[in-house]
Amino acid sequence: MFGRRGSSSSGMQTIRPAGVPGLNETSSPAVTEGTAEPAAPPPPVQAESAKPAPEPKAAPTPEPAKTAARPRKKNNEYYETKAEIFNALVEAIDLSQLARLDAEDARDEIRDVVNDIIALKNVIMSISEQEDLLEDICNDVLGYGPLEPLLARDDIADIMVNGAHTVYIETQGKVEQTAVAFRDNAQLMNICQRIVSQVGRRVDDASPICDARLPDGSRVNVIAPPLAIDGPALTIRKFKRDKLTLDQLVKFGSITPEGATILQIIGRSRCNVLISGGTGSGKTTLLNCLTAYIENTERIITCEDSAELQLQQPHVVRLETRPPNLEGEGEITMRDLVKNCLRMRPERIIVGEVRGPEAFDLLQAMNTGHDGSMGTLHANSPREALSRLESMITMGGFSLPSRTLREMIVSSIDVVVQAARLRDGSRRITHVTEVMGMEGDIITTQDVFLYDIVGEDPNGNIIGRHRSTGIGRPRFWERARYFGEESRLAQALDAAELTE
Repeated sequence: MFGRRGSSSSGMQTIRPAGVPGLNETSSPAVTEGTAEPAAPPPPVQAESAKPAPEPKAAPTPEPAKTAARPRKKNNEYYETKAEIFNALVEAIDLSQLARLDAEDARDEIRDVVNDIIALKNVIMSISEQEDLLEDICNDVLGYGPLEPLLARDDIADIMVNGAHTVYIETQGKVEQTAVAFRDNAQLMNICQRIVSQVGRRVDDASPICDARLPDGSRVNVIAPPLAIDGPALTIRKFKRDKLTLDQLVKFGSITPEGATILQIIGRSRCNVLISGGTGSGKTTLLNCLTAYIENTERIITCEDSAELQLQQPHVVRLETRPPNLEGEGEITMRDLVKNCLRMRPERIIVGEVRGPEAFDLLQAMNTGHDGSMGTLHANSPREALSRLESMITMGGFSLPSRTLREMIVSSIDVVVQAARLRDGSRRITHVTEVMGMEGDIITTQDVFLYDIVGEDPNGNIIGRHRSTGIGRPRFWERARYFGEESRLAQALDAAELTE
């Protein structure tokens, strides 16, 4: 549809309308749609261009993390030049026609037009500066600006933006500052608006706090001024492109093969599971791993504040909460979703994160025939997780005696799986704990699998071991037998005990 610029500089191909101010004084006529040659695939265009091909920039290097995380510092003169060229680009292109192109073709068109603008304005830049400028402008128009190089990396777990000039990332459990920066807080706020608007939400003075998600499911939180004093604070919990499995967690040392087998059996046997852990401990990842063992014939309904679960079964209904509108109306809470689930004929209910009074409705669902339901919450140990569950129900305004609540918890929750991020940045599954019953007013639990810290190596990495506690027949043994898994469970428990 659109022409490409060839080796000759006789004309600018385009997505720009005729009569563009600021560019008509040149002798290069705009190529019209009727005379444009067919669009060539991206590789030939990059080969014909006078600038270096962009592929080497994206290709792996000996130190890819440092290359992507530490771009060159940019001064005010760079930003002024970029603003001038960007304004000329906005005048030169036809955004409606640009929107019809796929991402790669649109990027190529923008690069070509920017190259022509640089030549027309006689901007003196080195090749590396010109490459940086081209990449930055393409990211600003088509993506998330300076965040694009970080979002492209699969080794980053979190991106934390503390104002326009301070960006941190977490890789391999360690937090480090990068040289990535925004032009100013206005640019950062524009990027935040672009992210949250994709899921029908907003962030402004009237609604300065917003939870959202990226198209790949990565979780996003934005808090804007006046609540954030030093500029907008943007936090992105990135999802890996390839979903982790229990087998991969075994390779990483998060759990032993025997422990992974026990978790598989727990998932298949329709145990009601609560996954607890601190921030960044891998609760959602572990929940995704467990859901992989749900039968494809089961109807699953997920409830989340921002949809990030990645279930692979064919019969999944995904529900997401909704914030109030400008008038403060129309809010749909997590409790509303969980209550509505009961009318949708679910076989399993998966709650992304239990934060408040929806805990009561989830326990009721687990108690009324929805075996195999799962959820996550923040807690530092399995016993704390059960206490927090009770506290959240109480904060919801339910005036029930403590013993009644604890009896409900005992009859609903079968297993608590504890995940933890250790001080060296590694993530481990530290407890697989059964909820046994009541002794007086106290909930009794039983550890099936534990992680013991033995010491640390010279590099500061923690050395530990997973071990069975010697329980021969866990409480969920009968469930495993019902699903034909008792022999595998016995073998895993025996093997775990032998390797202690």
